[in-house]
Amino acid sequence: MLKCRQATRLMSESQERPLTSQEKLSLRLHTLMCSACNNFQRQLPVLRRLCRAYTEREDK
Repeated sequence: MLKCRQATRLMSESQERPLTSQEKLSLRLHTLMCSACNNFQRQLPVLRRLCRAYTEREDK
């Protein structure tokens, strides 16, 4: 089973590349049992969107 550090790394990598079937399954199993990682996974798209909006703002 994945450790939280491995799971969060996979979540981040999934934003940049497609995960393998094995990675997806491992991550899914981990997030079913770990509420902290499940929360992080749900928040990751919001964090990415906010970071993108911050870097694209005009008043840099």
